[in-house]
Amino acid sequence: MGFKRRQADPVGVPSDPEQLYRLLARGNQGPASVWGHQAKVMEHWHGQFRAKSDVALELPTGAGKTLVGGLIAEYLRRTEGSRVAYLCPTRQLAVQTARKLDDYGIPPSLLIGPSREWDQADLARYQAAGSVAVSTYSHVFNSRPRIDTADVLILDDAHAAEGYVSSPWSLRIKRRSHESAYKDLLAALSPALDPLLLPHLQSENPRGQYLTAIYLASPAAVAARAGHVESVIREAVAQNKVSDDAVYAWKFLETHVADCLAYVSYREILIRPLIAPTFQHSAFNSPKQRIYMSATLGAGGELERAFGRPRIHRIPVPAGWDKEGTGRRFFVFPELARDLTSDTTVVASFVQRVIAQAGRVVVLTPETRVADKFCERYLPEDYRTFTAKEVEEDLSVFTSQPTAALVLTNRYDGVDLPDEDCRLVVFNGLPANGDLQEKFLHDSVGAEEVLRERIRARIQQGAGRATRNLRDHAAVLVLGRSLTSYLARRDIQASMHPEIHAELELGVDASLGQTSDDVWENLVIFNDQGPDWNEIEDDIIQNRETYDRKDGPGAAALQQAVRSEVAAANALWSKDHHFALTSIKNVTDQLRNAQTPKRYSSLWSYLGFCVAHRLAEATGEAQFQRTADTYYREARRNSLGTTWFDRVAPVVAPSAAAVEGLDPTDEAAMNSILAANDLWEPEAFQAALAARAGLLETNPDSYEDGLVHLGRLAGATKSYGDPRDGRAAMPDAVWIFDSARWVIWEAKNQATNTGEIGAEQARQAGGHRRTTEKTEGVVAPGDSICVLASPKPKVHESTYNVAEENVYWVQPPQVLELFDTLTRAWQDARARNLQTMSVAALAAVFREHQALPSQWLPALRQHPLWRTPEE
Repeated sequence: MGFKRRQADPVGVPSDPEQLYRLLARGNQGPASVWGHQAKVMEHWHGQFRAKSDVALELPTGAGKTLVGGLIAEYLRRTEGSRVAYLCPTRQLAVQTARKLDDYGIPPSLLIGPSREWDQADLARYQAAGSVAVSTYSHVFNSRPRIDTADVLILDDAHAAEGYVSSPWSLRIKRRSHESAYKDLLAALSPALDPLLLPHLQSENPRGQYLTAIYLASPAAVAARAGHVESVIREAVAQNKVSDDAVYAWKFLETHVADCLAYVSYREILIRPLIAPTFQHSAFNSPKQRIYMSATLGAGGELERAFGRPRIHRIPVPAGWDKEGTGRRFFVFPELARDLTSDTTVVASFVQRVIAQAGRVVVLTPETRVADKFCERYLPEDYRTFTAKEVEEDLSVFTSQPTAALVLTNRYDGVDLPDEDCRLVVFNGLPANGDLQEKFLHDSVGAEEVLRERIRARIQQGAGRATRNLRDHAAVLVLGRSLTSYLARRDIQASMHPEIHAELELGVDASLGQTSDDVWENLVIFNDQGPDWNEIEDDIIQNRETYDRKDGPGAAALQQAVRSEVAAANALWSKDHHFALTSIKNVTDQLRNAQTPKRYSSLWSYLGFCVAHRLAEATGEAQFQRTADTYYREARRNSLGTTWFDRVAPVVAPSAAAVEGLDPTDEAAMNSILAANDLWEPEAFQAALAARAGLLETNPDSYEDGLVHLGRLAGATKSYGDPRDGRAAMPDAVWIFDSARWVIWEAKNQATNTGEIGAEQARQAGGHRRTTEKTEGVVAPGDSICVLASPKPKVHESTYNVAEENVYWVQPPQVLELFDTLTRAWQDARARNLQTMSVAALAAVFREHQALPSQWLPALRQHPLWRTPEE
């Protein structure tokens, strides 16, 4: 056989990606042309973002994201000779992508599975820029990456990538599978943990919170003992006492334990950097461009934190696709139905009936424990179950079964079940349980704002697993108190894509207060997709057109701060502690602005304390210790309402002068009272006391006036009521104690003292916090509360399923009792010449009467309208 001669490319060199597809479409198996919105995205990339190193584009499911990414990849391969790798989260998605690219006329090299099994011809074609490599994230983010020479990376489903990106730097040791190594490492970390925790973590049968809580080991104390901790890990690796993944992670973390955070729980220990140091990972950092593709990008810096990039430029969503989604979902909330909410066994029967009617169901859970409970409690008898691993190569093993459940744990992407493949999705539990760091941020720090985009993306993506085209439809069953309450919140609905917003709103209304028979009938109407549903469909479309997706409070500040966060994390990894401290200062300054997530800021302040403390120890400079003391105070103040700080703080204490003796809310109240000159005068003081009469009435205006005066007596810096200017859903009273705490009131004093408090009243009270945030232009301090004052003697069970955290119920006699307590304290202080008192002296008087906020707040919090979730 003679030499093989190179043939001229019949397509030639196109001027842009859109022209490329016009040439490819002459002989490919894809659509005749690109859609207008696809052309617009590619035009933006080609004209404005081609030279940027990090670019993100957002296209909803069904909008042809794969074609856009593939054409950009092929354009760069043809015009610049670039080696382009298209990365997917899973092997299954990589296979689907390779097939699509081939249909489009774009030559793929599918490189998945063990690299030793790769087709060497395919690998050679990619390396010679003769094809586009299609692979998975794990072949780049690896201690020995096999995709390590790319000029351009296309990163699909980027919203779901944080776990894949951080995995090489995440050393996990699980108690159940590697108990010896777990106990050795726990002992090594023990000086960095609150001593009170250790007996519970060492116990064989811990109770309550100790079984599930996540604790942060003091970074300063871990750094001080890093050598010993590393020797324990090194020994465990050498003796094969840890998993293979831990062995690989150790290659990245060795000599860097002092630069990481250590999270400890009863079940697992995780050591990892706060933000993955991708800057030093050549396989990811060296390409001249990284293109992040997602069906939902959002704001708040989530994408930058996930990939460790200081800035990622975003191509705007094409007009029209910012409103319209793919397919139709009907959200069902069984735990809001009147006859199901109080009896879990009845809920289980209803869910089993829905699953049996659907046949095949995909079940999405945040962790294995929740998945096991679901299978035990909710699946009909003899239902066959499949896991993600079992369908990785072929989904037909599930879709060929008439009755089966695909149960996915912490997996909300990568499974496409269109049309009759599946008509039912079950969400069981809030999807906020990734690794221990994510759980710590959500459960211990309460930094919902920084995780909101991640949670939102999982909900939107998970809900769309069975609606993969414009005409597709599927029901979405929502289970678990935490998720039900979350999705019932109007601000969370408003943060979703307008299509999902309208669907969630309909779903809550169609379940809340209805009977299970009503809910079942609605499901039947939806599944039939007949004339009765068409009217509802029109309502959803009409509503979605009126909505715009709204970023949550603090998103702008978080987006602004992320560049400094990445800089600080990278400096810590590089052991440049001086620059790390400078960057941390930038973070805390940016998170101190108006719309600020205080709880997340408290973690950065504590990291600032630890870095400054290490510098003080290393240099002996007193200024660094004073800086550490300042950061400690900030962390303490901003962590109000959380438990993590008290667990970690005793390990490395600041100087004695840095410890404040007065609770921040008490201090704010005392300063406010000393500044309230008008209330010092006899006439004004008596007028304030006269407002007590309003708290005995059922007239709303009089009661509100009484609450406003009560707030002034309590020492609120600002105390005001509903302006009655026509704005809906305004709180009846707001007490603001500087930046320490808010107390927000919803008064139902006109209600009768019979019956039950309903779910809608709890939703209204919880929403007042966000209404007040808009009014004040700032985010509420972390430990702020909403108080529902009602004479009703009981609470309907459904209320607990929708009420937000920090919503409480009090009865009117408690409010009167607080008024009288504060009156006695004021009278005593006035008798002692209040005008001449110091803050400490006034606090002593109020303390005698149990009138400090820290003393009367617990009484307002005796009856929470929310419960700790039990998924």
